[in-house]
Amino acid sequence: GLVAPAAPTEEDWLSAATVRSSGAGQSGPRGKGRDREARGELLAVPEAVAVAMEEIYAKFVSQKISKTRWRPVPPGSLQTAETFATGSWDNEENRVSLWSIGDFGNSDSDGGFEGDHQLLCDIKHHGDVMDLQFFDQERIVAASSTGCVTVFLHHPNNQTLSVSQQWTAAHYHTSPGSPSCCSAPCTGIVCSNPEIVTVGEDGRINLFRADHKEAVRTIDNADSSTLHAVTFLRTPEILTVNSIGQLKIWDFRQQGNEPSQILSLTGDRVPLHCVDRHPNQQHVVATGGQDGMLSIWDVRQGIMPVSLLKAHEAEMWEVHFHPSNPDHLFTCSEDGSLWHWDASTDVPEKSSLFHQGGRSTFLSHSISNQANVHQSVISSWLSTDPARDRIEITSLLPNRTLSVNSLDVLGPCLVCGTDAEAIYVTRQLFS
Repeated sequence: GLVAPAAPTEEDWLSAATVRSSGAGQSGPRGKGRDREARGELLAVPEAVAVAMEEIYAKFVSQKISKTRWRPVPPGSLQTAETFATGSWDNEENRVSLWSIGDFGNSDSDGGFEGDHQLLCDIKHHGDVMDLQFFDQERIVAASSTGCVTVFLHHPNNQTLSVSQQWTAAHYHTSPGSPSCCSAPCTGIVCSNPEIVTVGEDGRINLFRADHKEAVRTIDNADSSTLHAVTFLRTPEILTVNSIGQLKIWDFRQQGNEPSQILSLTGDRVPLHCVDRHPNQQHVVATGGQDGMLSIWDVRQGIMPVSLLKAHEAEMWEVHFHPSNPDHLFTCSEDGSLWHWDASTDVPEKSSLFHQGGRSTFLSHSISNQANVHQSVISSWLSTDPARDRIEITSLLPNRTLSVNSLDVLGPCLVCGTDAEAIYVTRQLFS
């Protein structure tokens, strides 16, 4: 079997040299031990990671950033992303903040660029911000480590944020034989106006509606393990990932408390931390795990991932398909890296994204035989033709940093936040 690649040194990183092998069994900075056992020929190892040439701007904000999200651009409008929200964690006082990307300034000494992201407004948040999603142009929903879910309203006329709605005990643990309960972190939220779905460490799924005081639907024991993330498959179906390597599909039209489908990693059943669905081909789903692995799933068939791609050196915290250019995917990790994965077929023409000679090409070994999938377009993420199975990876940050906890992409813009108390922004993803 293949062994996990070692963390590249800065020299490896900058020269996009071949990633070398190392031993197993390290433990992450947050004390989460992780098993680095290889899983046979199912893994694909990147030959190299190219380093991006586009300018990425850093802003140091004196708080650890747990979540970053672009404010959605109004449908049909031609404007580009210009406002984003952040949430913080592990600070004496956590905050939800709204920023404007502003003008970009001069390069600084370590090769990055200093950004002039302007703080528009912020508001105190009780507990760590575990997830953050825009509900619409004005409202932001935050998930707290206290089990609370809060809707904040932005008032652009006087640049303030206020609490417009709150479900204080959305997630909680109950102890057997005791009427009392203690709060459980709300780990993930997804919004589709007017609905808000939340998941938590308590294995509970809630369906809220804006302006309703109580949950519209609660699946109390949806999972016996921690639910880490949630997204819509298609309304009214959702996808959840949990701490025992399972991807589950739930249909709110069904009355019971059982998932309509369960897919699972094989072998070690590594915890899955994040999930995203392809914006156009809804059966294509990407997940990221505690071992840094990227898994691609086809939920129409099979119960295992279509491919497992060896990726980061530590937990993958978020994975996002580009919303309008989904042959491009973005991941970030506890290991301090932020990667742009390019699976588009016209890769050779796009040398502007990479250092000359810094190409990274690798094959993904597929688990299921796709010959029986009769469709005119097979997603480039499901392709099993080795000639087309080339994915190029670019590292978007100039230096390795502390954990990159969150990222978001919209049009040509990307924002990410780190434990090094920095926010990075680029407006030139595809230039």
